[in-house]
Amino acid sequence: MTSYDCIVVGCGAVGSAAAYHLARRGQRVLALDRFTPPHDRGSSHGRTRMIRQAYFEHPDYVPLVLRAYRLWEELAATVGDSEQPPFFQETGLLEIGPPSGNVVPGVLSAASAHGLAVDSLTADEIHRRFPGFRVPQSMVGVFERHAGFLRVERCIAAHVRLARDLGADLRFDEPALSWRPDGSGIEVRTAHGTYRAARLILTAGAWAGTLLADLGIPLQVRRKPQYWFSPTSAEYALAAGCPSFLYETLDDLGQPAGVFYGFPVVGPEGLKCAEHSGGTPVADPTHLDKAVNPIDLARVQNFLRTYMPGVTPTVVDHAPCMYTMSPDENFLVDRHPQHPQVAFVAGLSGHGFKFSSVLGEALADLSTTGETSLPIDFLSCRRFANR
Repeated sequence: MTSYDCIVVGCGAVGSAAAYHLARRGQRVLALDRFTPPHDRGSSHGRTRMIRQAYFEHPDYVPLVLRAYRLWEELAATVGDSEQPPFFQETGLLEIGPPSGNVVPGVLSAASAHGLAVDSLTADEIHRRFPGFRVPQSMVGVFERHAGFLRVERCIAAHVRLARDLGADLRFDEPALSWRPDGSGIEVRTAHGTYRAARLILTAGAWAGTLLADLGIPLQVRRKPQYWFSPTSAEYALAAGCPSFLYETLDDLGQPAGVFYGFPVVGPEGLKCAEHSGGTPVADPTHLDKAVNPIDLARVQNFLRTYMPGVTPTVVDHAPCMYTMSPDENFLVDRHPQHPQVAFVAGLSGHGFKFSSVLGEALADLSTTGETSLPIDFLSCRRFANR
Protein backbone atom coordinates (compact mmCIF):
# COMPACT_ATOMS: atom_id res chain seq x y z
CA MET A 1 0.00 0.00 0.00
CA THR A 2 1.33 3.44 -0.98
CA SER A 3 1.92 5.70 1.99
CA TYR A 4 1.82 9.47 1.73
CA ASP A 5 3.15 12.39 3.69
CA CYS A 6 -0.31 13.93 3.64
CA ILE A 7 -3.81 13.12 2.45
CA VAL A 8 -6.10 16.03 1.56
CA VAL A 9 -9.80 15.19 1.73
CA GLY A 10 -11.76 17.62 -0.43
CA CYS A 11 -10.09 19.21 -3.45
CA GLY A 12 -12.25 22.28 -3.92
CA ALA A 13 -11.09 25.84 -3.29
CA VAL A 14 -9.07 25.28 -0.10
CA GLY A 15 -8.13 21.64 -0.69
CA SER A 16 -6.69 22.26 -4.14
CA ALA A 17 -4.66 25.18 -2.76
CA ALA A 18 -3.39 23.02 0.13
CA ALA A 19 -2.42 20.22 -2.27
CA TYR A 20 -0.52 22.73 -4.39
CA HIS A 21 1.34 24.28 -1.46
CA LEU A 22 2.24 20.85 -0.09
CA ALA A 23 3.41 19.53 -3.45
CA ARG A 24 5.61 22.56 -4.11
CA ARG A 25 7.30 21.82 -0.76
CA GLY A 26 8.16 18.33 -1.96
CA GLN A 27 5.51 16.49 0.04
CA ARG A 28 4.01 13.21 -1.21
CA VAL A 29 0.36 14.25 -1.46
CA LEU A 30 -2.84 12.35 -2.12
CA ALA A 31 -5.87 14.58 -2.77
CA LEU A 32 -9.34 13.05 -2.79
CA ASP A 33 -12.67 14.49 -3.89
CA ARG A 34 -16.12 12.92 -4.24
CA PHE A 35 -16.55 14.79 -7.56
CA THR A 36 -14.19 16.12 -10.24
CA PRO A 37 -13.18 19.71 -9.45
CA PRO A 38 -13.98 22.35 -10.39
CA HIS A 39 -17.58 21.23 -9.99
CA ASP A 40 -20.95 22.68 -9.04
CA ARG A 41 -21.64 20.55 -5.98
CA GLY A 42 -20.30 22.79 -3.23
CA SER A 43 -19.76 26.49 -2.62
CA SER A 44 -16.95 27.21 -5.09
CA HIS A 45 -18.72 27.71 -8.38
CA GLY A 46 -20.89 30.26 -10.11
CA ARG A 47 -18.15 32.01 -12.13
CA THR A 48 -17.47 34.80 -9.65
CA ARG A 49 -16.80 35.25 -5.94
CA MET A 50 -16.11 38.57 -4.25
CA ILE A 51 -12.74 39.60 -2.87
CA ARG A 52 -12.38 42.69 -0.66
CA GLN A 53 -9.94 44.03 1.90
CA ALA A 54 -11.88 46.18 4.42
CA TYR A 55 -13.51 43.18 6.03
CA PHE A 56 -16.70 44.06 7.90
CA GLU A 57 -17.09 40.59 9.44
CA HIS A 58 -13.96 40.99 11.62
CA PRO A 59 -10.88 43.25 11.29
CA ASP A 60 -8.61 40.28 12.06
CA TYR A 61 -9.37 38.86 8.61
CA VAL A 62 -7.58 41.76 6.92
CA PRO A 63 -3.97 40.46 7.19
CA LEU A 64 -5.14 37.12 5.83
CA VAL A 65 -6.94 38.61 2.86
CA LEU A 66 -3.97 40.85 2.05
CA ARG A 67 -1.81 37.73 1.92
CA ALA A 68 -4.48 36.06 -0.22
CA TYR A 69 -4.25 38.92 -2.73
CA ARG A 70 -0.51 38.30 -3.06
CA LEU A 71 -0.99 34.57 -3.48
CA TRP A 72 -3.63 35.05 -6.20
CA GLU A 73 -1.16 37.31 -8.02
CA GLU A 74 1.55 34.66 -7.68
CA LEU A 75 -0.81 31.98 -8.98
CA ALA A 76 -1.61 34.07 -12.04
CA ALA A 77 2.08 34.69 -12.68
CA THR A 78 2.87 30.99 -12.28
CA VAL A 79 0.14 29.93 -14.70
CA GLY A 80 1.05 32.72 -17.10
CA ASP A 81 -2.12 32.38 -19.17
CA SER A 82 -2.42 35.88 -20.55
CA GLU A 83 -4.97 34.93 -23.22
CA GLN A 84 -7.64 34.11 -20.64
CA PRO A 85 -9.61 36.53 -18.44
CA PRO A 86 -7.60 37.17 -15.26
CA PHE A 87 -8.17 35.22 -12.06
CA PHE A 88 -8.83 38.53 -10.26
CA GLN A 89 -10.90 41.29 -11.82
CA GLU A 90 -10.78 44.63 -10.05
CA THR A 91 -14.20 46.27 -10.21
CA GLY A 92 -14.34 48.29 -7.02
CA LEU A 93 -16.94 47.44 -4.41
CA LEU A 94 -19.88 49.57 -3.34
CA GLU A 95 -21.27 48.58 0.07
CA ILE A 96 -24.51 50.18 1.21
CA GLY A 97 -26.46 49.94 4.43
CA PRO A 98 -27.84 51.75 7.46
CA PRO A 99 -25.24 53.77 9.40
CA SER A 100 -25.96 51.65 12.48
CA GLY A 101 -25.98 48.31 10.61
CA ASN A 102 -23.34 45.61 10.32
CA VAL A 103 -21.82 46.28 6.91
CA VAL A 104 -20.83 49.96 6.69
CA PRO A 105 -19.65 50.33 10.33
CA GLY A 106 -17.73 47.06 10.00
CA VAL A 107 -16.01 48.21 6.81
CA LEU A 108 -15.03 51.53 8.38
CA SER A 109 -13.72 49.78 11.51
CA ALA A 110 -11.56 47.37 9.50
CA ALA A 111 -10.30 50.15 7.24
CA SER A 112 -9.36 52.29 10.25
CA ALA A 113 -7.62 49.43 12.06
CA HIS A 114 -5.47 48.52 9.05
CA GLY A 115 -5.01 51.83 7.23
CA LEU A 116 -7.09 50.87 4.20
CA ALA A 117 -8.45 53.52 1.85
CA VAL A 118 -12.22 53.59 1.45
CA ASP A 119 -14.56 56.40 0.42
CA SER A 120 -17.51 57.22 2.68
CA LEU A 121 -20.58 58.23 0.66
CA THR A 122 -23.98 59.71 1.37
CA ALA A 123 -27.06 58.50 -0.47
CA ASP A 124 -26.88 61.45 -2.86
CA GLU A 125 -23.19 60.89 -3.52
CA ILE A 126 -23.83 57.22 -4.30
CA HIS A 127 -26.55 58.13 -6.80
CA ARG A 128 -24.38 60.73 -8.55
CA ARG A 129 -21.39 58.39 -8.75
CA PHE A 130 -23.28 55.15 -9.46
CA PRO A 131 -26.66 56.10 -10.96
CA GLY A 132 -27.83 52.51 -11.36
CA PHE A 133 -28.39 52.17 -7.59
CA ARG A 134 -31.41 53.56 -5.76
CA VAL A 135 -30.48 54.51 -2.19
CA PRO A 136 -32.86 55.79 0.52
CA GLN A 137 -31.72 58.94 2.31
CA SER A 138 -31.42 56.91 5.53
CA MET A 139 -28.67 54.76 3.98
CA VAL A 140 -24.96 55.44 3.59
CA GLY A 141 -22.21 53.71 1.65
CA VAL A 142 -18.52 52.99 1.32
CA PHE A 143 -16.51 52.36 -1.83
CA GLU A 144 -13.39 50.19 -1.87
CA ARG A 145 -11.46 50.64 -5.10
CA HIS A 146 -9.21 47.56 -4.92
CA ALA A 147 -12.02 45.06 -4.43
CA GLY A 148 -13.52 42.92 -7.17
CA PHE A 149 -14.07 39.27 -7.95
CA LEU A 150 -12.22 36.02 -8.52
CA ARG A 151 -13.12 33.67 -11.36
CA VAL A 152 -13.63 30.67 -9.15
CA GLU A 153 -13.52 27.74 -11.54
CA ARG A 154 -10.32 29.05 -13.15
CA CYS A 155 -8.69 29.46 -9.73
CA ILE A 156 -9.49 25.91 -8.65
CA ALA A 157 -8.47 24.42 -12.00
CA ALA A 158 -5.12 26.20 -11.78
CA HIS A 159 -4.38 24.89 -8.28
CA VAL A 160 -5.40 21.38 -9.35
CA ARG A 161 -3.23 21.44 -12.47
CA LEU A 162 -0.18 22.83 -10.69
CA ALA A 163 -0.52 20.32 -7.84
CA ARG A 164 -0.65 17.49 -10.37
CA ASP A 165 2.31 18.90 -12.31
CA LEU A 166 4.29 18.94 -9.05
CA GLY A 167 3.59 15.26 -8.43
CA ALA A 168 0.45 15.20 -6.30
CA ASP A 169 -1.70 12.09 -6.68
CA LEU A 170 -5.22 13.38 -7.40
CA ARG A 171 -8.11 10.92 -7.22
CA PHE A 172 -11.54 12.24 -8.04
CA ASP A 173 -15.04 10.76 -7.93
CA GLU A 174 -13.85 8.93 -4.81
CA PRO A 175 -15.76 9.95 -1.66
CA ALA A 176 -13.93 9.74 1.65
CA LEU A 177 -16.15 7.77 4.03
CA SER A 178 -14.18 7.97 7.28
CA TRP A 179 -10.78 8.53 8.84
CA ARG A 180 -9.09 7.28 11.99
CA PRO A 181 -5.77 7.69 13.78
CA ASP A 182 -3.24 5.02 12.86
CA GLY A 183 -0.45 5.27 15.40
CA SER A 184 1.13 8.66 14.82
CA GLY A 185 -0.39 8.80 11.34
CA ILE A 186 -3.88 8.40 9.92
CA GLU A 187 -5.93 6.05 7.79
CA VAL A 188 -8.61 7.21 5.34
CA ARG A 189 -11.29 4.87 4.02
CA THR A 190 -12.97 5.78 0.75
CA ALA A 191 -15.55 4.18 -1.50
CA HIS A 192 -12.66 2.61 -3.43
CA GLY A 193 -10.06 1.68 -0.85
CA THR A 194 -8.00 2.56 2.22
CA TYR A 195 -5.02 4.95 2.30
CA ARG A 196 -2.44 5.81 4.94
CA ALA A 197 -0.40 8.92 5.54
CA ALA A 198 1.58 10.66 8.23
CA ARG A 199 -0.88 13.58 8.26
CA LEU A 200 -4.37 14.47 7.16
CA ILE A 201 -5.97 17.71 5.94
CA LEU A 202 -9.76 17.93 5.92
CA THR A 203 -11.31 20.51 3.59
CA ALA A 204 -14.58 18.74 2.86
CA GLY A 205 -16.93 21.71 2.58
CA ALA A 206 -20.56 20.70 3.03
CA TRP A 207 -19.42 17.23 4.18
CA ALA A 208 -17.13 18.59 6.92
CA GLY A 209 -19.78 18.17 9.61
CA THR A 210 -19.68 14.39 9.18
CA LEU A 211 -15.90 14.05 9.03
CA LEU A 212 -15.40 16.41 12.00
CA ALA A 213 -18.39 15.26 14.07
CA ASP A 214 -16.18 14.40 17.04
CA LEU A 215 -15.41 18.11 17.56
CA GLY A 216 -18.97 18.65 18.69
CA ILE A 217 -19.24 21.92 16.75
CA PRO A 218 -22.50 22.14 14.79
CA LEU A 219 -22.04 23.01 11.12
CA GLN A 220 -25.22 23.83 9.23
CA VAL A 221 -25.36 23.58 5.45
CA ARG A 222 -27.59 26.10 3.69
CA ARG A 223 -28.77 26.18 0.11
CA LYS A 224 -27.90 29.49 -1.55
CA PRO A 225 -29.13 30.26 -5.08
CA GLN A 226 -27.24 32.53 -7.48
CA TYR A 227 -28.98 34.27 -10.39
CA TRP A 228 -28.04 36.15 -13.53
CA PHE A 229 -30.28 38.85 -15.05
CA SER A 230 -30.31 41.06 -18.15
CA PRO A 231 -30.11 44.81 -17.44
CA THR A 232 -32.05 47.22 -19.62
CA SER A 233 -29.42 49.90 -19.06
CA ALA A 234 -25.75 49.97 -19.99
CA GLU A 235 -24.93 51.64 -16.66
CA TYR A 236 -24.71 48.18 -15.02
CA ALA A 237 -21.73 47.15 -17.16
CA LEU A 238 -18.22 47.07 -15.76
CA ALA A 239 -17.13 49.03 -18.82
CA ALA A 240 -19.51 51.81 -17.77
CA GLY A 241 -18.02 51.97 -14.27
CA CYS A 242 -20.53 49.82 -12.41
CA PRO A 243 -18.86 48.22 -9.37
CA SER A 244 -19.50 45.00 -7.54
CA PHE A 245 -21.98 45.61 -4.74
CA LEU A 246 -23.14 44.45 -1.33
CA TYR A 247 -26.35 45.93 0.06
CA GLU A 248 -27.68 45.57 3.62
CA THR A 249 -31.43 46.27 3.46
CA LEU A 250 -34.16 47.16 5.96
CA ASP A 251 -37.92 46.67 5.80
CA ASP A 252 -40.52 49.41 6.28
CA LEU A 253 -40.24 49.03 10.05
CA GLY A 254 -36.48 49.47 10.02
CA GLN A 255 -35.78 45.80 10.69
CA PRO A 256 -33.10 43.75 8.82
CA ALA A 257 -34.51 42.54 5.50
CA GLY A 258 -31.55 40.73 3.97
CA VAL A 259 -28.06 41.29 2.59
CA PHE A 260 -27.71 41.07 -1.20
CA TYR A 261 -24.64 41.11 -3.38
CA GLY A 262 -23.68 40.98 -7.02
CA PHE A 263 -21.37 41.87 -9.85
CA PRO A 264 -21.56 44.13 -12.90
CA VAL A 265 -22.07 42.82 -16.40
CA VAL A 266 -18.73 41.49 -17.66
CA GLY A 267 -19.94 39.02 -20.28
CA PRO A 268 -22.97 37.59 -22.05
CA GLU A 269 -24.32 35.97 -18.88
CA GLY A 270 -25.52 39.36 -17.61
CA LEU A 271 -25.57 40.79 -14.09
CA LYS A 272 -25.19 38.38 -11.19
CA CYS A 273 -27.21 38.96 -8.01
CA ALA A 274 -27.86 36.75 -4.97
CA GLU A 275 -28.82 36.92 -1.33
CA HIS A 276 -26.00 36.43 1.15
CA SER A 277 -28.30 36.21 4.17
CA GLY A 278 -30.89 33.51 4.86
CA GLY A 279 -30.82 30.18 3.07
CA THR A 280 -32.65 26.88 3.35
CA PRO A 281 -31.06 24.12 5.49
CA VAL A 282 -29.74 21.16 3.48
CA ALA A 283 -30.25 17.76 5.07
CA ASP A 284 -28.04 15.84 2.61
CA PRO A 285 -25.53 17.83 0.56
CA THR A 286 -25.13 14.91 -1.84
CA HIS A 287 -28.68 15.54 -3.07
CA LEU A 288 -28.89 19.31 -3.52
CA ASP A 289 -32.10 20.54 -5.12
CA LYS A 290 -31.03 22.50 -8.21
CA ALA A 291 -34.47 23.76 -9.23
CA VAL A 292 -35.38 27.44 -8.97
CA ASN A 293 -37.21 28.10 -5.70
CA PRO A 294 -39.87 30.77 -6.36
CA ILE A 295 -39.61 32.19 -2.84
CA ASP A 296 -35.83 32.63 -3.04
CA LEU A 297 -36.07 34.13 -6.51
CA ALA A 298 -38.81 36.56 -5.47
CA ARG A 299 -36.60 37.99 -2.71
CA VAL A 300 -33.79 38.75 -5.17
CA GLN A 301 -36.22 40.11 -7.76
CA ASN A 302 -37.79 42.38 -5.15
CA PHE A 303 -34.34 43.64 -4.17
CA LEU A 304 -33.55 44.49 -7.79
CA ARG A 305 -36.93 46.10 -8.34
CA THR A 306 -36.43 48.31 -5.28
CA TYR A 307 -32.74 49.19 -5.45
CA MET A 308 -31.55 48.45 -9.02
CA PRO A 309 -34.57 49.23 -11.19
CA GLY A 310 -32.68 49.04 -14.48
CA VAL A 311 -32.27 45.27 -14.15
CA THR A 312 -35.02 43.06 -15.56
CA PRO A 313 -36.49 40.41 -13.24
CA THR A 314 -36.17 37.72 -15.93
CA VAL A 315 -33.63 35.05 -14.98
CA VAL A 316 -31.01 34.33 -17.63
CA ASP A 317 -29.24 31.62 -15.62
CA HIS A 318 -29.13 30.25 -12.09
CA ALA A 319 -26.93 27.97 -9.97
CA PRO A 320 -27.50 26.90 -6.35
CA CYS A 321 -24.54 26.48 -4.04
CA MET A 322 -24.08 25.55 -0.39
CA TYR A 323 -22.83 27.63 2.51
CA THR A 324 -21.43 25.61 5.43
CA MET A 325 -22.13 27.79 8.45
CA SER A 326 -20.21 27.77 11.71
CA PRO A 327 -22.10 28.82 14.88
CA ASP A 328 -20.61 32.35 14.78
CA GLU A 329 -20.25 32.51 10.97
CA ASN A 330 -16.46 32.74 11.21
CA PHE A 331 -14.13 30.08 9.82
CA LEU A 332 -12.71 27.08 11.63
CA VAL A 333 -8.98 26.75 10.92
CA ASP A 334 -7.00 24.56 13.29
CA ARG A 335 -5.39 21.27 14.13
CA HIS A 336 -7.59 18.63 15.69
CA PRO A 337 -7.36 18.99 19.50
CA GLN A 338 -7.05 15.21 20.04
CA HIS A 339 -5.15 14.34 16.86
CA PRO A 340 -2.49 16.95 16.04
CA GLN A 341 -1.60 15.14 12.82
CA VAL A 342 -4.98 16.32 11.45
CA ALA A 343 -5.51 19.90 10.28
CA PHE A 344 -8.74 21.28 8.88
CA VAL A 345 -10.66 24.19 7.46
CA ALA A 346 -14.44 24.19 7.80
CA GLY A 347 -17.43 26.47 8.25
CA LEU A 348 -16.43 29.07 5.69
CA SER A 349 -19.97 30.45 6.02
CA GLY A 350 -20.29 31.85 2.53
CA HIS A 351 -17.40 34.32 2.65
CA GLY A 352 -14.40 32.02 2.42
CA PHE A 353 -13.46 31.60 -1.25
CA LYS A 354 -11.30 34.73 -1.41
CA PHE A 355 -9.18 33.27 1.42
CA SER A 356 -8.71 29.83 -0.14
CA SER A 357 -5.21 30.59 -1.43
CA VAL A 358 -3.94 31.67 2.00
CA LEU A 359 -5.88 28.99 3.88
CA GLY A 360 -4.20 26.39 1.67
CA GLU A 361 -0.86 27.88 2.65
CA ALA A 362 -1.80 27.86 6.35
CA LEU A 363 -2.82 24.20 6.16
CA ALA A 364 0.44 23.30 4.44
CA ASP A 365 2.29 25.05 7.28
CA LEU A 366 0.31 23.21 9.96
CA SER A 367 0.81 19.88 8.20
CA THR A 368 4.55 20.19 7.64
CA THR A 369 5.71 22.08 10.76
CA GLY A 370 2.77 21.99 13.18
CA GLU A 371 2.50 25.78 13.25
CA THR A 372 2.10 28.81 11.01
CA SER A 373 3.09 32.45 11.17
CA LEU A 374 -0.20 33.40 9.54
CA PRO A 375 -2.63 35.06 12.02
CA ILE A 376 -5.27 32.35 12.30
CA ASP A 377 -5.57 32.04 16.09
CA PHE A 378 -8.89 33.90 16.14
CA LEU A 379 -10.30 31.12 13.92
CA SER A 380 -9.29 28.25 16.23
CA CYS A 381 -11.92 25.73 17.30
CA ARG A 382 -10.93 26.52 20.90
CA ARG A 383 -13.40 29.40 20.86
CA PHE A 384 -16.20 26.83 21.06
CA ALA A 385 -14.64 24.79 23.88
CA ASN A 386 -17.07 25.95 26.57
CA ARG A 387 -20.26 25.67 24.55
